[in-house]
Amino acid sequence: MRAARDDRQVMRAAALAQDLRALLGKLRRRLRDQANVGDLTHSQVSVLLRLEKGGPATASNLARAEGVRPQSMAPVLAALEGAGLVNGAPDLADGRQTLFSLTKACRKWVEEGRAARQDWLTSTLQARLSPLEQAEIAKAVELLKRLVDD
Repeated sequence: MRAARDDRQVMRAAALAQDLRALLGKLRRRLRDQANVGDLTHSQVSVLLRLEKGGPATASNLARAEGVRPQSMAPVLAALEGAGLVNGAPDLADGRQTLFSLTKACRKWVEEGRAARQDWLTSTLQARLSPLEQAEIAKAVELLKRLVDD
C-alpha cells in the first residue's frame, strides 16, 4: 500500500515539474516579448547579461563562461560591437588583451527592457488576479525560492 502511495506522489511531482517547466517557459517568452530584444541571438543576449553582471571581460573569459571556443565568441562580440552594444578597450593589466564592456546605450536599453517587463507583469497581475490570488502567488513565489536557493 505504501509503495502505491509513493508511486502516486512521484507521479504527481513529475506532472507538477512538467507543468511548472512549461509555464515558466511561457512566462519567460512573454517577458522576452516585452523587452524588445530585436534580432539579437540567444548567445548575444547571454553575453550582454554576463557583461552586465560580471563587468568587463576578455573574449577568452566570455568564451569559457559560455562554454564555447574563443573563435566562436569573436563573431558574437563583433556583432554586438557593430550594434553599439559593447565596446572593447585594451586591458590595462595585459595590453595584448581586449576588455569588452557594455556601452552606455546598451545599459539604457537593458534598463528600459527591464522596466517594460516589470510594468507588463505588474499590470497583468493587477488586471487578471484578485488581491487574494496575488497573495497566493506571493506564497508560491516563496516556495519556488526554496527550490533554487542553496
